[in-house]
Amino acid sequence: MTLSKYRKEALSKFDVEKSYSLEDASKIVKDITKQKFDSTVDLAVKLGVDPRKANQMVRGTVSLPHGTGKDVKVLVLCSPDKEKEATDAGADFVGLDEYIDKIKQGWTDVDVIITMPSVMGKVGALGRILGPRGLMPNPKTGTVTMNVGQAVTDVKAGKIDFKVDKYGIIHSPIGKASFESNQIIDNAKEFLAALIKLKPSSSKGTYFRSVTISSTMSPGVKIEPKSVEA
Repeated sequence: MTLSKYRKEALSKFDVEKSYSLEDASKIVKDITKQKFDSTVDLAVKLGVDPRKANQMVRGTVSLPHGTGKDVKVLVLCSPDKEKEATDAGADFVGLDEYIDKIKQGWTDVDVIITMPSVMGKVGALGRILGPRGLMPNPKTGTVTMNVGQAVTDVKAGKIDFKVDKYGIIHSPIGKASFESNQIIDNAKEFLAALIKLKPSSSKGTYFRSVTISSTMSPGVKIEPKSVEA
C-alpha cells in the first residue's frame, strides 16, 4: 500500500509498536493531526468480554466534562404538553406525528432522538429505520424519559451513549483535535471510568485488552491498558 505524504509524516513522529501513557498519546494525536477541518478524536477499547452472552454486554452513557465539541442535532418526539419543555431546553426539532411521517419517508438528519414512554408505541414502528442508524431511543441510554427537557440538556452538554460491538470493541468520540490536551485527557478518563464501572462480573481475565486513540484519518496511537484500567 502506498502511504500518503501526510501518513508518512504522522508515522515518523511516534513508534506504532509502542504503547504510551494516556497523556503522551493524547499529545501525539494532537501533533500528528493536520487536517484543515477540526478532526474528531476517538477512543477504541477492546474489551475482554463475549458480547454474544447477555451477561457480558457492555452498554451505557457518560457525560464528558468538556463535551464532544460537536453541535448535536436533537429530535424530541413527544406529546403536545411536553413540546415547550423540549424547545426551551434547546431541542432542534420537536413534534410527533409529522416527524414520524418524515422518518418513514427517509428523513434521519439528526444525531439523537429523545421520546416519552407514552409514545413509544408509535416510535417503535420506526425500528427498522432508526435501529441500523443507532437512533432508536432506549430507556437504558436515557432517551426514553418523561423528563425530556433534562435529557435534551444532558445530550447538548456532551452526554454520549456507547455499546460494545460484536467484536468486543467500543468506539467513542471524546472530543476534537482543537481541544487542549488536558481536555482530551479528562474526557478519556471519564469515558474509561464509565467502562470500568460497567465491567460484567462474569468477565474474567484482562478487561482492557487494548486501548487506542486516534483522530479523523490519523493513525491510531496505542495506550498502555494497565495505565488506564487502574
